[in-house]
Amino acid sequence: MVSCPSIKNILLLDSEGKRVAVKYFSDDWATLNAKLAFEKSVFTKTQKTNARTEAEITMFDNYIIVYKFIHDLHFFVTGGDEENELILATVLQGFFDSVGLLLRGDVEKRTALENLDLILLCIDEIVDGGIILETDANAIAGKVATNSVDGTVPFSELTVSQALATAREHLARSLLK
Repeated sequence: MVSCPSIKNILLLDSEGKRVAVKYFSDDWATLNAKLAFEKSVFTKTQKTNARTEAEITMFDNYIIVYKFIHDLHFFVTGGDEENELILATVLQGFFDSVGLLLRGDVEKRTALENLDLILLCIDEIVDGGIILETDANAIAGKVATNSVDGTVPFSELTVSQALATAREHLARSLLK
C-alpha cells in the first residue's frame, strides 16, 4: 500500500532548546509535557553537530529528523521511520529558505519572535494536517506576504513594512473565518 508522505512536526527552537515556533501534526505526543520532552531530547541529541551549511539527518525514537541551524535558530522537520529522508529534507529546506525570505535574511531569534505570525503562517502554507502542500520557498513566502486580495504585486516587490502589514492582515482574516 502506497501512502502520501507525512510530517509529524515542524520545530523552530532557539540555541538553548526553547520553543520559538512549533507545530505538531500527529497525536504521537498527546500532552504538552510529552511534546516538551521530545523537543528537549531532540535538541540535546543534535546540539553538538554542525548542521550550519547542509541539513543533517538522524534517527531518534523511531522518527527521522532532518535539521539545520542558522545563527541562534535550530530548524527541525520530523517524519515517521518509513518516510523518505529526501522529502523531509525538501520540506526543511523550503521552511528554512522561506523564513529567510520573510525575515529578509535577518534570521535570528529576536527577528523571528518579532515576526512570529509570519513564521506560523509559513508553517501553515508548507504542511496542513501532516500533508505536504508546498516546498518552494518563493511560493510559500509569496502566499504568506500577499499584498492584496487579488495578489497583483509579487512578493519580491514588496517593502518590509508592506509585507508585514499584508501578513498581519492575512492572519487577521484567517482568524476571523
